[in-house]
Amino acid sequence: MDLGDVQLLTSPDGRALLAELAELPAGALDDPLPVLSRLRASGHAAALAAAAVTQARLRARGGPKLGSDAAVMIFTPDGYEQATRRSVAEHRAARLAAADVHVVADLCCGIGGDAVALARAGLRVVAVERDPATAAVARANVVALGLDDRVGVHELDARDATGAGLLDDVDAVFIDPARRSGRGRIFDPDAYSPPYSFVADLVAHVPAVVAKVAPGIPRDLAGPGTETEWVSDGGDVKEASLWHGRLAAPGIARRATLLPSGATLTDTDPSSTDVREPGRWLHEPDGAVIRAGLVGQAAARVGGGLLDASIAYVTTDADVTDPTTRRFEVLESMPFGLKPLRAALRGLDASEVVVKKRGSAIVPDELRSRLAVDGSGPRLVVVVTRKAGAPWSLICRPA
Repeated sequence: MDLGDVQLLTSPDGRALLAELAELPAGALDDPLPVLSRLRASGHAAALAAAAVTQARLRARGGPKLGSDAAVMIFTPDGYEQATRRSVAEHRAARLAAADVHVVADLCCGIGGDAVALARAGLRVVAVERDPATAAVARANVVALGLDDRVGVHELDARDATGAGLLDDVDAVFIDPARRSGRGRIFDPDAYSPPYSFVADLVAHVPAVVAKVAPGIPRDLAGPGTETEWVSDGGDVKEASLWHGRLAAPGIARRATLLPSGATLTDTDPSSTDVREPGRWLHEPDGAVIRAGLVGQAAARVGGGLLDASIAYVTTDADVTDPTTRRFEVLESMPFGLKPLRAALRGLDASEVVVKKRGSAIVPDELRSRLAVDGSGPRLVVVVTRKAGAPWSLICRPA
């Protein structure tokens, strides 16, 4: 998308056409060619029709990530991919507001999703984006959502924000470096744009900085005094944030936050690392908990122990519910072997199995095929893992 497309889409004709496309039945744009042909036949310019259809498709995709806001926002393809999920952006904005932040710089603001969440949390936002078309999209989005009185969008490279004086009067900085290139996702923080090393320069200028990074970062990426927070939503790990300076919680290096419950674990919470025999219940920690290295803390919350010192499975005898883990009722527990597994599943009259693994080289789909269950009973879960270093399997029923 270029600046001309943005101008077309935000023109009166563009807004009217987008409103018309929004009334189409679900799935009507799965094949866009008939719709494009109809629009051109009815007199719409080819460029506007193409831009509007592409935008309508992006809005439909954006609904699960950005909720009702997606219906009025403008997206670039890259901007949609990199936009923060609304619930995660709102969590971060609420945390900044609770830290007595009133004015925040949003560097690499993209299409403005985080700027919107920050403004709604009551903050004034100095948004910075270097790409002209993306900056225009961000402006259009804050206007469409009625937040342009709280958000100013500046077309500038984030690395020039300090020299331009844009950070002189802010209380904090939020930065979301680009983590994609023409070849796909970038996993090395030093290859972000701008690189993670740039954050250290920001901290020297504004001693309250939070940086969004990919959840696969090394746990030791951040230095002393910095808190790394992994955030999941609905069980899926979405991102990590590095909280620097006064934004970091004192004494906490690692945190896992689970949305929508808001449950949180930190490395200062009690931890249980003892290894136990399999009990009646198996607990699978949330992905954010695992990424943060807080499995022992999750075990302590449910009063459990580990199946293996290096595997993220927790076992308990009592049926304990906790938002940091998903639990399964253990029906059978045995050393791993194809024949005993088949026999146990036949005995349980399993109609279907899902295979989960951790600490094993098996391929779940291949094992599921070889188990060949054909009963009329329950749908069960086969967990292949290790118990005190030995290959082990459990047959479970989701609680």
